[in-house]
Formats: sequence, C-alpha cells, structure tokens
Amino acid sequence: MTIKDITNCIEEIAPLNYAEGFDNVGLLIGNYQTPVSGVLVTLDTLENVVDEAIEKKCNLIVSFHPIIFSGLKKLNGNNYVERVVLKAVKNEIAIYAMHTALDNSIEGVNAKICDVLGLKNKKILIPQQNTIKKLTTYAPKENAELVRNSLFNAGAGNIGNYDNCSFNTEGFGTYKGNENSNPTIGEKGIIHTENETFISVIFEKHNENSILKALFETHPYEEVAYDIVSLENYNQDIGMGMIGELANEQTEADFLTFLKKKMNAKGIRHSKLLNKPIKKIAVLGGSGSFAIKNAINSKADIYITSDIKYHEFYQAENKIVIADIGHYESEQYTKNLLVDILTKKFPNFAIILSEKNTNPIYYL
Repeated sequence: MTIKDITNCIEEIAPLNYAEGFDNVGLLIGNYQTPVSGVLVTLDTLENVVDEAIEKKCNLIVSFHPIIFSGLKKLNGNNYVERVVLKAVKNEIAIYAMHTALDNSIEGVNAKICDVLGLKNKKILIPQQNTIKKLTTYAPKENAELVRNSLFNAGAGNIGNYDNCSFNTEGFGTYKGNENSNPTIGEKGIIHTENETFISVIFEKHNENSILKALFETHPYEEVAYDIVSLENYNQDIGMGMIGELANEQTEADFLTFLKKKMNAKGIRHSKLLNKPIKKIAVLGGSGSFAIKNAINSKADIYITSDIKYHEFYQAENKIVIADIGHYESEQYTKNLLVDILTKKFPNFAIILSEKNTNPIYYL
C-alpha cells in the first residue's frame, strides 16, 4: 500500500479542489508512491507527534492542520515549523494535510460536530460557489447510451438526491475529414451527416479528469466535440459550516452546559443570552467570525465556533447567541473522524490515533 492509496481514500470525502485558496493542502512532505508502514492521525503535526510516529513505526502522518502554511525560505531549525520539517525529512516520514478541504466537506469537520451534539436535518451553512460544471457533447444516436452511462459511472449527472441526470435531444451533425483524418464513421474528404444525440450533464469540478477520460474512451469519433462551462449554482454538499436541529429544544443555560460537556470545553465565551429556547444550531469548526451573518440569516438560535474577537461579539445584534468554545475544542474530533474513515477502508492496516494533545492554549 502506498501513500497515494491512503490519500485517495481521504480525498473521496475531501477533494483538495475544494480547499480555500489561501490554504496549503495535500502531501507536504514525501512521495505519493512511497509504501506505507503505518499511519498516525493527528490534528496538528508537532515535534512530539513526529516522535510518536517514529516510536509507533508510522511513516505517514495524516494531519488536519498543515504544518507548512506559508512558504519556507530557510530550514535552520529556528522555529517549531522548521524543526518538525527537518525531523520528518531526517526520519523519512511523510506529512499530509487536508484542512479546509475537510472543512468544506458535507462529511467533514462540521458534520462531526453535529454528530457529537446529536443534531438532525443537517445542511451546509455557506454552500461553495463555482464548484459545479456542465458538459455537453454530441454522440451518434446508436452510441449515445454507452457514452451517457460512461459519464454517469465517472460521476456526472448527480444532483442532490438524484443521479443519472441528463438532458438529451436529437439532431444532425456534419463533418468532413481532411487527408490526415481517420473517421470511424464516414469517409475522409466527403461531407458526412450523422444522426446524433445531444447530451448535457452537470458534474462536480473535482471529477472533471475522470469524466473526460470516460468520454474519450467511449465516444467513437476520432475528434470528440464537447463543451465544459462553469456554473454559478451553489453546491449544497460543499461549503463551510453546517446547520442542524436538536431533537428537543433546550433553554440557553441548559444547552451551554450540554455544549461544554460534549465538546470538553474548559469554558465558553458567549454573547448576551436572549432568554429564548435553543433548537436550531449553526456550527463552524475553527475560526468562524466571518460566518456570523450567515448564521443569523439561517435563523439559527445559537452559533458555535471559535476565535471570536471582542468587537465581533457585538455582531450578534440580539438576534443570535454566539458561543466561542475554543479553536482546538471545535476541531478535536476531526482526527477521530479521519481514523474512522481510514479504518473502515483499510481494516487490517495500522491506522493509529495520536495520543498527543496539541492544544497550545491552557486555562487556570
């Protein structure tokens, strides 16, 4: 088994295409073709985590946060990032991170928070734009079904709870091949008219390469005519944050106590309580001040996130309760999620949950 086998599994639910533009995701150290002896899963890659990987004979660290976030100009070991990189390279340990790619997954960080809190009716809080594309192509009528099914099998035509979705119409296509052509239907140098089916399907952008491969492999023409355009439609399965509902509403005080216990929070910083019941909840793991307005617009009763600054609490505007549970606390279950995913896929392989607490914040 190689590193690529492991990362392919992760990218099935967290394609790197959906990471935010500022992020640094993927294989940060190592080679995708390296055989894997064991996988250590962590929230952060620190020196003691690398030591743990060495001790447990794991040559791949799967880390939620990327240890290399901005460019490295020197590797002198003068800070914790450089020391981690040097130790990993010296001991031939690869490091892979998916960060906001997993944040934006409907099965990712925020889904895990919702599961821990027992929330139902989950949906994305801020659906990501420009992730849906449309392919149109033209195939001979007798080949249309084969081409269409091949596109479906490659991931095209999925819309929400529906699959195998397409639009088709019939018409006539014309072409004339030059002396260097090798037409599979018709003859070179002679104008040919063919009864064709127009096929239109949408797809998520991370599937583009596999869909084009399927198209070229099944389409009979030497030169395949096709168009791909990006759509402005929102993708309801990709985006930041989630909204969910409690099975039974709770008072604000009861819910905050429940939240503190479930998320192992040392304390919760929150905006003014509104003396309203808590039922609908918005969550966003990590730094989430940018989504306060989205949480309000979603009609959530409370917004759970972290790293809220003093003046940002004012944005609650008596419309919502903002609860800051801490950055580490909001993402702590992410490594459990990754272990579950990898163990299910590779049940007989060493997938190890790191025992190191990498929270840099302490409380009196």
